Amino acid sequence: MLLHIRKLKMAFRKAVKGTILIGGGAVAAVFGLSQLSRYRNKHGNLSSVEASECRSIHMQSSLPSRENQMQALQNTCEFDVLIIGGGATGSGCALDAITRGLKTALVEKDDFSSGTSSRSTKLIHGGVRYLQKAVMKLDFEQYRMVTEALRERSNLLEVAPHLSAALPIMLPVYRWWQLPYYWVGIKLYDLVAGSQCLKSSYVLSKSKALELFPMLRKDELVGAIVYYDGQHNDARMNLAIALTAARYGAATANYTEVVRLLKKTDAKSGKTSVCGARCRDVLTGQEFDVKAKCVINATGPFTDSIRKMDEQKVANICQPSAGVHIVMPGYYSPDNMGLLDPSTSDGRVIFFLPWQKMTVAGTTDTPTEVTHHPIPTEEDINFILTEVRNYLSCDVEVRRGDVLAAWSGIRPLVTDPNSKDTQSISRNHVVHVSDSGLVTIAGGKWTTYRSMAQDTIDAAIKAHGLQAGSCKTVGLFLQGAEGWSPTLYIRLVQDYGLECEVAQHLANTYGGKALEVAKLAQVTGKRWPIVGKRLVSEFPYIESEIEYSIDEYACTAVDMIARRTRLAFLNVQAAEEALPRIIEIMGKKLKWSEHKKKEQLAEAKKFLYYEMGYKARSEQLTDHSEISLTAGDIERYKKRFHMFDKEGKGFITVLDVQRVLESINLQINEKTLHEILTEVDLNKNGQVELNEFLQLMNAVQKGYVSGSRLAVLMKTAEENIGHRDVISVDRSGGGL
Repeated sequence: MLLHIRKLKMAFRKAVKGTILIGGGAVAAVFGLSQLSRYRNKHGNLSSVEASECRSIHMQSSLPSRENQMQALQNTCEFDVLIIGGGATGSGCALDAITRGLKTALVEKDDFSSGTSSRSTKLIHGGVRYLQKAVMKLDFEQYRMVTEALRERSNLLEVAPHLSAALPIMLPVYRWWQLPYYWVGIKLYDLVAGSQCLKSSYVLSKSKALELFPMLRKDELVGAIVYYDGQHNDARMNLAIALTAARYGAATANYTEVVRLLKKTDAKSGKTSVCGARCRDVLTGQEFDVKAKCVINATGPFTDSIRKMDEQKVANICQPSAGVHIVMPGYYSPDNMGLLDPSTSDGRVIFFLPWQKMTVAGTTDTPTEVTHHPIPTEEDINFILTEVRNYLSCDVEVRRGDVLAAWSGIRPLVTDPNSKDTQSISRNHVVHVSDSGLVTIAGGKWTTYRSMAQDTIDAAIKAHGLQAGSCKTVGLFLQGAEGWSPTLYIRLVQDYGLECEVAQHLANTYGGKALEVAKLAQVTGKRWPIVGKRLVSEFPYIESEIEYSIDEYACTAVDMIARRTRLAFLNVQAAEEALPRIIEIMGKKLKWSEHKKKEQLAEAKKFLYYEMGYKARSEQLTDHSEISLTAGDIERYKKRFHMFDKEGKGFITVLDVQRVLESINLQINEKTLHEILTEVDLNKNGQVELNEFLQLMNAVQKGYVSGSRLAVLMKTAEENIGHRDVISVDRSGGGL
């Protein structure tokens, strides 16, 4: 009885906290609505005016080539602004500056969005957890960050409707007192968004929650709350911003590294100021100077490296944090419903979201070193899997082998050099102007890239006395938004004979420019589809996208699999399988030598192996190399293996597999067989040895590896010796 009373008291205290949240939420909501009104008066009502003003600025009908952009960088006497960094913020700065009438240049050491901007959670959101902290801790800075993000969320969904959409996210509730607690918090989120709320949140009963999210754990489930945020294709969004800036006249160039900053000294005052940068074309090695009245450092995690080019002894302000995400098959989540775990075992937040017909789960938040090539760790991958298991039904076996891809992005948390307390991390973005005039923008989040760019260009204009108009990027359509409609894909199907899935993908990736991609599509020679040859069977990417993407400044095979298409982020095995054809198409258009093609293939495989989680596949076999199969299993698998290894060599080759398949009247082309064996060939010697096969079967049994085509093929062949049943060799969606 006493224990029951204590439990009731504890529940009452928790419910009281929710009541406190209501009171605090009411105050915050009123303030938020007032801020919203002010914003709409200042920006919303002007957006159509600003957008029309921007249309009066000449926009090129087609993108200038990279060669033309490099010439513009080298031949322009002096730019108004030179932006270093081609991520979301840097590209946003370029678009903001050029549409204000400033002569603008942007250089990026790697590819556009090659860093953190392509490795996000894919959400456009205000941040539910930030609002909770803002209210509970009465933190005005957090609150202001949420209101800013919600405004920018609305704008981004408007200016790039082909790349973004509203996504319902479910918050499952397993304690009765949490239902009113979370409901009030989520309703406050809606209130702060005001008229820019995407859709109103709502409460679900247990049965309805399970109907919408059948994979959810049923035990002790009370109900659920569903709210709405935005979702986007982050790398394509970043690219759209950069391409839009280029079409408005900005000289933008990827694979252009800043070697050092240029400085000049005023003869009268003796003051030294930054006046440009010495740049190097990474593709050719050529170096040249780019002069500018103002240089902007928008390099994310690499902020301090550029700051030290300006002043070697300056203190670091960036405190990098690694966020790991994993991709799992689409059947782990409903097609149009995400999941939020508001409190993981270590206090972090985990999202579980449908994306590109797959499921993305993440993120972690751990201190890391700054690197151009972050690697997802097995510890972080397993942490995410463990948290996912806590929320999914016991009927769903969450297997390590179902991880199709994994990546790590470095979030550039910063301390504010403008603040007296230079040790505390700023939750918002920071704009700083050094004594020599270098403008640095750091921190912030993907969603607020536009307002970050606006603040940066405002600071640059003020610090350097530049002559420019007001910001015009509110309501300004990005590349592809013009000419897009929700039914555009139907026109692509009807006019060009594309598969429906391919047409939807093209419309939702290129927007109004999808027609140009469709025109390049090759005839298949089939009854249907008429045009559009897929790079790999299970994804809607087609060969004409590779040709088109070269005009979008794609220079390497990695650009293609990671950022022009998203194959590397969806399934690394599929990405590797598509590489030879991608390189063949690129090589033909870019006139690559055979040596260059081999170099590109090696670089792309290295990228997949280390940065996209392919390394984990080998580790799942080698790290668990101690075979724990029963004696009976070992004998059974040996018998299966020797059915292919007739000569008792101790290994099997493509010829061995072909011979067995021919005996059951099944033909599989040699290229496919090589791919199947390569998936298991850990020694990379062109053959699969008995021990490798036993390790594979051990890993399959333990769930470390799933969807192995060789395991399925050998088992099915054994069962069908003497029969003519068809053996499927398509990838099952199994992972790393």
